[in-house]
Amino acid sequence: MNMNSNLFPSRREFLKASAVVGTALAAPAILPGNLFGKGNSDTLRVGLIGCGGRGSGAADQALNADKNVVLTAMGDAFEEQLQRSLQNLQKSQPDKVKVTPDKCFVGLDAYQKVIDSGVDVVLLATPPGFRPIHLKAAIEAGKHVFAKNRWHGCARRAFGF
Repeated sequence: MNMNSNLFPSRREFLKASAVVGTALAAPAILPGNLFGKGNSDTLRVGLIGCGGRGSGAADQALNADKNVVLTAMGDAFEEQLQRSLQNLQKSQPDKVKVTPDKCFVGLDAYQKVIDSGVDVVLLATPPGFRPIHLKAAIEAGKHVFAKNRWHGCARRAFGF
């Protein structure tokens, strides 16, 4: 069987091409991650609405997500719930909880005060009945929103779809 030698690379050409491909594939694993992109050093300010167990857990997880995340505002319908959550979060994340007394909001309008406090992200962990109103207000204010589960139907009720 006579094969055309032009169709098949020589051993030398094969090894050269393999070395180039191997180097290209290994480069991302070897080179530092920030070589091609700038690292993010901006602080992400988080506001918590609903300071019960779900909300406190979500805030704790958000604070663990990145070194530049800080909790700056909290709101709940009940003062005791908010203070208990604040104390627990301050114990577990002392350097990341930057909530001052003027950023602790109590009452049924606390959600709007948290949204208006200068946060970048709003964690919604209120009972599902309140969530459509809170979700709509946060979206309309241009905030990023993380809503705890059990909120099916909230978007439909908030935005009419």
